[in-house]
Amino acid sequence: MRSKCLIAVCCLAYCAPADAADKPNVLLVVCDDLNCDLGCYGHPLVESPNIDRLAAGGVLFERAYCQFPLCGPSRASFMCGLYSDQTLIEANRIRVRQTLPGVQTLPQLFQQHGYQSARVGKLYHYNVPADIGTQGHDDPASWDRTFNPIGRDKREESKIFSVVPGQFGAALSWMAQDGAAEEQTDGVGATRAVEMLEEYAQSGRPFFLAVGFYRPHTPYVAPKPFFDRYPLDQIRIPSTPAGYRAALPKPAQECMARQKGQRNLADELASQAIRAYYASITFVDSQVGRVLDALQRTGLADNTIVVFTSDHGYHMGEHGHYQKMTLFENAARVPLVIRLPGGGAVAGSARSPVELVDLYPTLAEACGLRPPAFLSGTSLTGVLADPAAQARSDALTKIVLGRRVSGYSLRTPRYRYTEWGEAGRDGRELYDHQTDPQELTNLAGDPAHEAAQRGLADRLRERVADARRAPQGLAQTPLADSP
Repeated sequence: MRSKCLIAVCCLAYCAPADAADKPNVLLVVCDDLNCDLGCYGHPLVESPNIDRLAAGGVLFERAYCQFPLCGPSRASFMCGLYSDQTLIEANRIRVRQTLPGVQTLPQLFQQHGYQSARVGKLYHYNVPADIGTQGHDDPASWDRTFNPIGRDKREESKIFSVVPGQFGAALSWMAQDGAAEEQTDGVGATRAVEMLEEYAQSGRPFFLAVGFYRPHTPYVAPKPFFDRYPLDQIRIPSTPAGYRAALPKPAQECMARQKGQRNLADELASQAIRAYYASITFVDSQVGRVLDALQRTGLADNTIVVFTSDHGYHMGEHGHYQKMTLFENAARVPLVIRLPGGGAVAGSARSPVELVDLYPTLAEACGLRPPAFLSGTSLTGVLADPAAQARSDALTKIVLGRRVSGYSLRTPRYRYTEWGEAGRDGRELYDHQTDPQELTNLAGDPAHEAAQRGLADRLRERVADARRAPQGLAQTPLADSP
């Protein structure tokens, strides 16, 4: 009763500033470690009806890419609208104010225009599952209110199976759990997000609500019925040609050698891991659906921009690798769906390459807010109006191995071109997606592709130089242990 009274008081007392009152709200939904294994992206087995429903009413970006295939650097990048060379964050466990003390983050832009910014769950980096229930490596200045869910999956962590006993966050691990979906950490988070939406519907206060789900990040935990949807005999394990890894540049081999104890899995174990990942996707889809249903039920959908994405992609056996931290399509590509309210976007699929760093300028322009001058992204509002439009010619992704060797990868509509080390001194990779969508045949150095490789190399170095420019008007503070 007391909470209802407080809501009523807020409804009477709050008046939205003029610059926010006539602008759309924003609901940003971010999953953790989710690749494009979704129905709306054409996966033949994974069930994702709620994300599919969102995609059917908005623009699905077929070629969206993260800027760094690791949680912390990627999240810092898209929340600040900068490349990792500009945020100076290329590892986990780093807060954005350590390197960019004066940055205006995406939610802060909305704060300064009269919106209330709220976070439920993981938006900046969290160690999963260790930091569940805490603030992790959050940026408190980004939010007016926060909620850190914790559920049965965390409390029963000791029951989880892991291929590396006792390790869960970085190791393949899973559990088909008893109990209801609402008891899971993401279920608890979805319940709180629904409550917040109901509050906003009553108060009329403009909002930027970011909901960060923890699944399908390992450990892949979901209630048993979600596992039951994926019989083991339906699971297909990706195959890799014999001797494949030996033909890759050494840094690319090193990327896939980092996850010790998770290579060359026996078929039975691999099938179980893949099934658990799929179950976690379908489970988190059900919680996304609860939030979307609340948005519709409260009438807020009529004036709310919805963005759905993930921090990076994920391998589930492709290239013989599991999890992230490669420069292949599996780790760099992310799902991205944007739905504008009131018919402001033309529903459809966009094939233009786009980047997660584009989210900041896109939301600023879509809401009529002036973004800070330091942003590096490109607004995608033209693509939202016409999915056939081209926002970019290519997308850039970076990786760093132990702060020693950097790799940069350029994805065009046809090719992926990667250079390891400065100017490719530690190796190059070239894949033609017209003939090799799995990126299994490295064409770098092939005389038949010399002209294409030369043009891609020139373009990659242009992109790298631009990504390394100092952000306009924004002080950078390198980490003490940086070389």
